[in-house]
Amino acid sequence: MQQPDKKVLLDMYSTMTKIRLFETEVQKFFGEGLIPGFVHLALGEEASATGTCAALKPSDMITSTHRGHGHCIAKGGDPKLMMAEIFGKSTGYCKGKGGSMHIADFNLGILGANGIVGAGGPLAVGAAFSCQYKENGGVCACFFGDGASNQGTMQESLNFASAWKLPVIFVNENNGYGISCPTSKSMAITNISDRSAAYGIPGATVDGNDVMAVYEAVSEAAKHAREGKGPTLIECKTYRWRGHFEGDPCVYRDDKELKEWMAKEPIGRFKKTLLENKVATEAELEGLKKKAEEEIAAAVKFAKESPVPKVDALLEDVYA
Repeated sequence: MQQPDKKVLLDMYSTMTKIRLFETEVQKFFGEGLIPGFVHLALGEEASATGTCAALKPSDMITSTHRGHGHCIAKGGDPKLMMAEIFGKSTGYCKGKGGSMHIADFNLGILGANGIVGAGGPLAVGAAFSCQYKENGGVCACFFGDGASNQGTMQESLNFASAWKLPVIFVNENNGYGISCPTSKSMAITNISDRSAAYGIPGATVDGNDVMAVYEAVSEAAKHAREGKGPTLIECKTYRWRGHFEGDPCVYRDDKELKEWMAKEPIGRFKKTLLENKVATEAELEGLKKKAEEEIAAAVKFAKESPVPKVDALLEDVYA
């Protein structure tokens, strides 16, 4: 495929940096007791979200997961509204009532993060069916984890999408653990993408910490979908630095494994590639990092200064 231009490449670097900074701040403030509820961080998984969304059009859609901050940022979500929502403030995406796992922005094609494991599959299939019915050339990318890959909802979604040749890109973020259970104990296969054969669709396993590998695989899948050829299953092998949730003691894995994965983290790798290929200078990349730092700092300030929801708004926007 044709190499993306400099703007796309630098945008991907900026997006990954923004996700890393956002997640780091959420980790800090959750530890200080300033964030209610649970948070599931994607530190170390920035490339799969960024590479996928960079390969989509603004009009395309995504469904996310409980570990969805990166997906939302990569698809254009506003860090201020996201941070305010996570802080439980009335200025957030869901007016402070949804929290970390329910961020959505339909105007950007973000159909919502989801606290139910595997629930994004049926939503993505429905969204893709709408694209097919309207003949608008749109696609929907469905993010899901290795744990969700074993859920019946995902198998049904893969089956339905393949049978109807729906424009879905199933993006599996395989970080090696479903909560505390390693994939080696939850499935007999090594590569989740091998399951594509059962549905007669293309499947690919890529290095989920290589943003260009993800971008290229999703770009090909998007082209395949827009041509009316149906879905693709892409497995991104990656790793979360933190536990399943903040507060998880992670007794199920050792420090050696974590250090090995941190050594091949996506942002540093991509920065090295950009510099070696003279796509950007050190000063340019530092400027992008500084801009991202300023944006995330502004998001934190906005969240902290925003009001909490009023008591009389308790039942507003509640439908069930």
